[in-house]
Amino acid sequence: MEYIKIEQLEVILLIGALVAILARRLHIPYTAGLVAAGIAITFLPLSVDAPLSKDILFKVLLPPLIFEAALYINWRELKDDLLPITTFATAGVLLSAGITAAIMHFAVGWTWAAAILLGVLIAATDPVSVIATFKEAKVEGRLRLLVEAESLFNDSTAAVAFVVALAFASGDAVGAGPAIWLMLKSIVGGIVCGLAVAGAVLLIVWRTTDHLAELALTTIAAFGSFWLAEHFHMSGVLASMTAGLLIGNTTSFGFISSKGEDSIETFWEFAAFVANSIVFVLLGIYEAYQDFGPVLITIGVAIAAVIIARAVAIYPLSAVFAGTRWKIDSRHQHILFWGGLRGALALALALSIPESFEYRQQIVLVTFGVVAFSVFVQGLTITPLLRLLGQLPTAEEEPETV
Repeated sequence: MEYIKIEQLEVILLIGALVAILARRLHIPYTAGLVAAGIAITFLPLSVDAPLSKDILFKVLLPPLIFEAALYINWRELKDDLLPITTFATAGVLLSAGITAAIMHFAVGWTWAAAILLGVLIAATDPVSVIATFKEAKVEGRLRLLVEAESLFNDSTAAVAFVVALAFASGDAVGAGPAIWLMLKSIVGGIVCGLAVAGAVLLIVWRTTDHLAELALTTIAAFGSFWLAEHFHMSGVLASMTAGLLIGNTTSFGFISSKGEDSIETFWEFAAFVANSIVFVLLGIYEAYQDFGPVLITIGVAIAAVIIARAVAIYPLSAVFAGTRWKIDSRHQHILFWGGLRGALALALALSIPESFEYRQQIVLVTFGVVAFSVFVQGLTITPLLRLLGQLPTAEEEPETV
């Protein structure tokens, strides 16, 4: 597996710290600042050529981000909204993928294989981008739960659909039965792996009050559950999320000491900061090295397709719950629509397409273009939209931070 050298990590952390300070002072999204910093690095005499591959993202950077987000999701609140969340994460992803694929096929002339591949890999909102943006914007309550939980859950749908789409693109026949089995295996297996690893960790943690041991064991829960699930071709995201949910919702039972709780909160907040810095700085570096000229029109069509597909997935599915206890406020629907950010997850899937596939380079470039639009346009406007819709305090009411 490719790896990041320690000197490269130090440079990225320095950039991350400086961008965090500057972004807070300028009131701009931290993630967009990191990507911009990554682009700027390419014009400086610095050598930061760390890899942004599927292995790096899935095995190193994604587990701490998913686990840290899940630690603070209240199970009772999640259970109350589980039906709409799973609906968006399954039917919504498949609907979005289908619409994007159809537009790319008929408007650009791509083959169905290439169009379906792009549609699937770009359909799921990226947990890395979404969690970082909404956490930074200090969104709380049901809205944050809906947005973050959907981005966590829909990864398994996209991952399984991508495997099926890749098999189709390679000329293999994949029936509905095997595809459904793969999805069920990924979802149920991921949850079981998360419960098993986190349950074992809690049994061990229960016997100690050493906060460092507790911290080490939560690290094992985050990464171990993810790696175990991925090893058996199941959803690592669901595994880490389940582990985080289980550990985060059992602290009241005394499994973890009070000092351990404080240490865990601080450590995982820092781990998420490090992972976000690496992901978005590398994303900016990779963006800077791409030649988008030959596919600018295609990127424009793809951006429009993704936006249209997201709208069709969010608004009609939300209408299904109108008149029920799961009714979704119209303001929340607008934020779910525009806050469906794409990021490194889509890039990792695009980069995993075999070199032999004819449309691989076009798909990679278009994916980079859609992600750039998502980070800069949607990322920079989501906080003003939240404030416009009354989901954030006004600038005057927000506490001053340094």
